[in-house]
Amino acid sequence: MEGFFREAIRVSGGVVQLGERLHGMQEVVSSSLIISTKEGRSGREPGRLFLDKDIMLFHSLEFAIFLIIVFFVYWAVPQRLRSFVLLVSSLYFYMQWNVKYVTLILLAIGISYLSALGIGRAREKGQGKGREKFFFLMGILGCILLLFFFKYFNFLSESITALIRMVDPSAKDILLDVLLPVGITFYTFQTMGYVIDVYRGDIKAEKDLVLYAAYISFFPQLVAGPIERSTNLLPQMRAEKQFSYEEAAYGMRLMAWGYFKKLLIADAMAVYMDRVYNNIQGHAGLDLILVGVIFPIRIYCDFSAYSDIATGCARLFGIRLMKNFDCPFFSKTTTELWRRWHISLSSWFRDYVYIPLGGSRRGAFRKWLNILIVFALSGLWHGAAWHFVVWGLIEGVVQVVEAVFAKPVKKLTSSKAGGVIGLIVTNFFFMVSGVFFCVRSMPDGAYYFSHCLDGIGTKDFFRNTIQLYPLPAAVILGSIALLTVYDAMSLRRDMPEWIGKQPKALRYAMYAGILLLLMLLRTTGKTEFVYFQF
Repeated sequence: MEGFFREAIRVSGGVVQLGERLHGMQEVVSSSLIISTKEGRSGREPGRLFLDKDIMLFHSLEFAIFLIIVFFVYWAVPQRLRSFVLLVSSLYFYMQWNVKYVTLILLAIGISYLSALGIGRAREKGQGKGREKFFFLMGILGCILLLFFFKYFNFLSESITALIRMVDPSAKDILLDVLLPVGITFYTFQTMGYVIDVYRGDIKAEKDLVLYAAYISFFPQLVAGPIERSTNLLPQMRAEKQFSYEEAAYGMRLMAWGYFKKLLIADAMAVYMDRVYNNIQGHAGLDLILVGVIFPIRIYCDFSAYSDIATGCARLFGIRLMKNFDCPFFSKTTTELWRRWHISLSSWFRDYVYIPLGGSRRGAFRKWLNILIVFALSGLWHGAAWHFVVWGLIEGVVQVVEAVFAKPVKKLTSSKAGGVIGLIVTNFFFMVSGVFFCVRSMPDGAYYFSHCLDGIGTKDFFRNTIQLYPLPAAVILGSIALLTVYDAMSLRRDMPEWIGKQPKALRYAMYAGILLLLMLLRTTGKTEFVYFQF
């Protein structure tokens, strides 16, 4: 036990020191996203993340203090009180974003909890499938309506009004000036998954309201996932646990790697990307090409960093969250990439949408259609805008093409040379579709592709880009090289576990090296996680 606390104090102490350095210079994510009824009315662009006040980011001093307190309290109290500790701390964590919106997560918890209880009691009393389906539909529709009101009402209204304007140009938008609560798509999908699991009989309805509420609101994964399954997380929260040094040390190592990816790679790239995408029509040529190339790396380092920190944090409490990323850039096909990218979301759509639609059981055409439906919905999940739908459809179309030519694709990628070709092509299409993920509108996407080759063959093609990017490229390139090595090694081994088996001197040298790099080379500025806006 003493060994763990020495290691924990060294690593967490470093995070605290890093947080102290970051605290004075960063503005952190606002309590919610502003969705304005008309551009300019609220002074903000609809559907975007804006920073209003300090809250508890994973890489803040406040979170380091919060985590240490919750950790010691959790292991100090009896087992029967641990769910209560997690619930109170999780609600407090969420209230740092917006106090009043904690009522929404409590509403989602209440709807899904009562729905599942209704399903369970109807089943126990033999009241028939009709009664079970009633409670099932009430739970699913309740969660969908909650999500629709805050995220999709304005999108649907604007789309309908745009169609009406083709006949009546004087038609006006009917929009809501509401806030989009942080993490609402994550916790509503988790509540819906739970209701579906109970309805299918995969798990019994949880009667302990405190335990269930702690499961939905568990603070490490509340804001940006992974979207946990009830069959994985609920039994772990219910089980009696003993403190494990190995689990906690594993979690600390995973968190350290997450901080490295976020603060040293993702945030450095964000400086470049934001300068272009915040004023995309003021740039052309190599500027656009470079932000397109770095997008996949930036989004991966940012989002997988959050998942690593969340997963590592959960390990401190003896809880294992599902793996959310599995070296996706080593995929030889887009289909494989989506088995390795945002696994909790892609598997959610597979199990709760794709398979119920028929999956591949109803012929080739139906399979292709189901793939397109799933990825269009995935695009909408990410954002209430048509450019997200286009992004999702591009990913879906590529997978349909791979399905149509499944045999030649498999034959090609089975060889070493063909595997390299497949890897390059897969990442190229992911990069191309990513343009629609990053832009703020369809016209911006069209502008990108019509101007990304402007100036090619001239001196200005390079000169303007050098002026745009003042930070040393060596820092980013060196970090990417280390990331590539780490992920390549991760294909064959569990890296945090492998690091833990190294000699103590080497292990602590690794910790010190990462901490030193973070303190010396991290980028100053706004460092919110990208997926907070979803």
